Amino acid sequence: MAIQMKDTATIARKFASRAAAASPEYKAGVDATPDWAGPTQAAAPNYEQGVTAAIGRQAFQRGVAAAGTVKWKEKASGVGATRYPQGVGGAEPAYAAGFDKFANVIKGISLSPRGPKGAPQNLQRVSDVATALHRAKTGQ
Repeated sequence: MAIQMKDTATIARKFASRAAAASPEYKAGVDATPDWAGPTQAAAPNYEQGVTAAIGRQAFQRGVAAAGTVKWKEKASGVGATRYPQGVGGAEPAYAAGFDKFANVIKGISLSPRGPKGAPQNLQRVSDVATALHRAKTGQ
């Protein structure tokens, strides 16, 4: 006997409708969640095993091939474009806090004098900035 089920479009429509209506439950679930960072850090070996297994089965490459440029562009220009302003606006304080460390590094660099266009000392100035930023990022 064949399994009876609704068509995919109806299932997808219901999924999207129910997900939109579940926003309050989503927020309540987030608010009620206890410490997530501790258990997540403790799961680092599981993460490493999972990533290693995914690399072995070439999951990344297969996922990219399955989605393709057309799907990426469709989602990025449609859904992404409508959510981008709200996401960036909500991230403003985190952006400022995250960038502050690097802004202070840049402000603290004493660059050698600039040379004429194309001069080697100009490249050294770029290298000095890149090295200082890399050290700040990696904690060296």
